[in-house]
Amino acid sequence: MRRWMYSRDSLMKAIRMLGFPDELGEAVVKNLGSPKAMDRMTAYLMNVKPQTAELVVDEMLAICTEIEAWRAKKESEAANAEYNEMLYFGLDNSEEDF
Repeated sequence: MRRWMYSRDSLMKAIRMLGFPDELGEAVVKNLGSPKAMDRMTAYLMNVKPQTAELVVDEMLAICTEIEAWRAKKESEAANAEYNEMLYFGLDNSEEDF
């Protein structure tokens, strides 16, 4: 929880330093959710220093899209591993008693 609060506070500070309203920062924090995503967003804000709220929101959406793609990839890899295990070892003999 401490890590999440630190990342949130850092992101909110960066939003304020660029002159954006706190409401934008709260919306970004809510959508990103994780400390790692908030740290990525903070790094973007500090390095790029976007001039419009649209650029901030666009980057937030890009980060969210990348996170969702990573989750989908991991789910696919896990399902593929289970499938390959089933092909290698076959079905359990107890399932053949139907």
